[in-house]
Amino acid sequence: MSGALLSTRGLSKRFDGLQAVTDVDFDLGRGEVRALIGPNGAGKTTLVGMICGRVAPSAGVVLFDGEDITGLPAHRRIRRGMAYTFQITSVFAGLSVHENVALAARRRLTGTARVDAAVSEALERVGLSDRSEEEAGNLSYGHQRLLEIAMGLVQAPRLLILDEPTQGLSDGEIEGFKALVRDVRAHAAILLIEHNMRVVMELADRVTVLNFGAVLAEGTPEEIHENRAVQAAYLGTG
Repeated sequence: MSGALLSTRGLSKRFDGLQAVTDVDFDLGRGEVRALIGPNGAGKTTLVGMICGRVAPSAGVVLFDGEDITGLPAHRRIRRGMAYTFQITSVFAGLSVHENVALAARRRLTGTARVDAAVSEALERVGLSDRSEEEAGNLSYGHQRLLEIAMGLVQAPRLLILDEPTQGLSDGEIEGFKALVRDVRAHAAILLIEHNMRVVMELADRVTVLNFGAVLAEGTPEEIHENRAVQAAYLGTG
């Protein structure tokens, strides 16, 4: 646990008799890109919900930078340096792209000039500078995903949690996303929930595999790719 930016111990969640997550021990290092994979219904979204404060655990603890944050609400975790995007986009459809990112920027910045500068930088990094004044609701699904990432980046997080970020992106946009992750990792750890195994294998330092709410395996992308249990449960072979 020492040196980890994010740790969980015994993290569990039960919903009305259904055990969604069971005794997850997890450590994410500073500057690490960690992929979280598993079949649909494996408990990934519930685990991430407990990490970011949107789901209260039934048991276990969450530590961030060595401090127990298990009881903190989501907005206080954001102030401590967590930012996250969701599998279902949560942009404000009636606001412009710029205004969406500005709302996120104001969580840490004051003054119009500072906010505008940070927004411009974030939009440039995700390739949406030319869409700045467009209504967010008019963007394609893939571009809404990129907008959400910009909303995360503008908060200058120490941990960026990305839930299915490449869903809806073109091949070219996926290449841009991979370059972005390599850039962001110099400043933040990244937890990547992703079904695109090519993206996982190219970006992740380590991979954690969930199955039926428990950790099935953990290792380098190469180790996970060769793991027979993972092949049988998730990769469809073995």
